[in-house]
Amino acid sequence: MNERITAAFADVPVCASVVGTAKVADFANAASRVGILAAVPVGQLAKIVPVLTGLEKILFVNIDSCPGLATDRGGVDFLHEIGATGVVSTRVAPIERARAVSMLTMHKVFVTDRSNLNRSLEAVKRSRPDLVELMPAPIIPWMSAQAREVMSPFVAAGFVTDRAGVAHSLAMGALAAASSDSGLWSLTRSQLSAGEK
Repeated sequence: MNERITAAFADVPVCASVVGTAKVADFANAASRVGILAAVPVGQLAKIVPVLTGLEKILFVNIDSCPGLATDRGGVDFLHEIGATGVVSTRVAPIERARAVSMLTMHKVFVTDRSNLNRSLEAVKRSRPDLVELMPAPIIPWMSAQAREVMSPFVAAGFVTDRAGVAHSLAMGALAAASSDSGLWSLTRSQLSAGEK
């Protein structure tokens, strides 16, 4: 398990899912130290990424969702050049390339049925990412302990909309929960334990 990622989630176990540019400032000001940047046009990435990483945020860019950004070696190299900390993808090749240039990696997995789960497990075994973004979070209790182990460490994502969702994700073995709800981006473990609002 990557110590830098573990340390980043030690206090705030929430990964900010920053979709588009509207909530970039919210993430910049949030206590969450880890974020996934998605759906940002390639022309804006070079402006946004250095600002967030300059704030010591661990910033993964979803290479699959950013308009104009190729999901090939060149796209990964571009993200590396502008200072992105890591890459998120559903594909093995970009993850392997990101690892080759010493970036952090997150393999995004959608579990829709048993056969899809088996294919996803094989893909994760090949890509050997630092983290798995496991979606949707409500499916996790239905996965075997062995499947969760292969996917670990993982961030539970999809339908995490409140504190209970974060707490449930952690209880199911997630290192953290990912959410696009900026109201959760400064939620601490101590607040969860104390049941604070």
